[in-house]
Amino acid sequence: MDCLDVCYKKIGQIPIYLNVYAPSNLESQSPYPRLPAVVYFHGGGLTVGNRTSWFPGWLKARIVDAGFVLISADYRLIPSCTVHDIIDDIKDLFLFLSQDDLCFKTESARLFGIDPSSLAVAGSSAGGMCAYLAAIHASPKPKAVLGMYAMGGQIFSRQSLTPKSEVFYRNRELLDPAEFTEFIYPECKLLQPITDSALAYHPASHPTRPGWWANPRMALARLYLQLGVMLDYCTGQHEPSLSAQLRPLLETAAAADPLALQEAMKALIPPEHHSIFPQLNVTAQFPPTFLCHGSEDGAVSVEESHHMHSLLKRVGVPVRLLVIDGANHSLDYVPNAEKLYASHFDEMAEFLKQSLTSA
Repeated sequence: MDCLDVCYKKIGQIPIYLNVYAPSNLESQSPYPRLPAVVYFHGGGLTVGNRTSWFPGWLKARIVDAGFVLISADYRLIPSCTVHDIIDDIKDLFLFLSQDDLCFKTESARLFGIDPSSLAVAGSSAGGMCAYLAAIHASPKPKAVLGMYAMGGQIFSRQSLTPKSEVFYRNRELLDPAEFTEFIYPECKLLQPITDSALAYHPASHPTRPGWWANPRMALARLYLQLGVMLDYCTGQHEPSLSAQLRPLLETAAAADPLALQEAMKALIPPEHHSIFPQLNVTAQFPPTFLCHGSEDGAVSVEESHHMHSLLKRVGVPVRLLVIDGANHSLDYVPNAEKLYASHFDEMAEFLKQSLTSA
């Protein structure tokens, strides 16, 4: 199966790439077809990963077998950028895909293009937040959204805003901030923009951390959550700390009502940052959406998807929420995921396929 590596923009001299997976039946299609596509965004807490990280093989197989294209795209990573920059990358990605003369060529010399009127978005975890942002900001507007245990549905939470002194994240140890000095404000301002940070693990023979992450970026999202400052890094507002300004609202009466809490948070957030929070930008123009989340997710609470589901229903957007009982974060990457969840994978892929082929 062809996988094409393509640069869709540059930040100075830094290229940002996407991978294009051609449909399996391309040889039988007419010359130079313009095909529907699903654009996928990888997870990694917005801090780590690339277009092949935590790759959804189950989704690729179903999309290309249906005769569609799957595109997996890189984007800039915090803390050397903010979500504002990530939105710029998403917008530029869709502009790239909508070019009239865009043409891809497979190893067998088959040519094909993308139908910009038939694009859908999907994403896992932080990539789910990117999918939401594409639904809000990208042009052409995606026809459908698939969010897998997505961030950004209810980010105004204790998980994001409260400093932690006890284990809180998937029963993993607390981190020592002293090990991450270069990634913590203000030192992080010296970092160069980065769009690709591959996963890396210590070998089982490592004397102190066998099997642990070897790329420190793999722990950054957990660190920012532990410190209760994730929103500072998302917005770039460190002085004064946006997180510190919002945190007291968690102790008010508004905290008992997710919508009231959201509105109270919105009133304190500078308007220039409203655009980066998906939950503040849900309107009736949001595309039809399918949300999938594990009930026992210890990284991105299932309440994020519940809240996004509620917001979408409130404005009349067609939305489906699938909560898989007992499943944790990254549920589609467990070794026997296909055996456990094949029917759910089929359902989500069918949602995308029907959305792409509808008038």
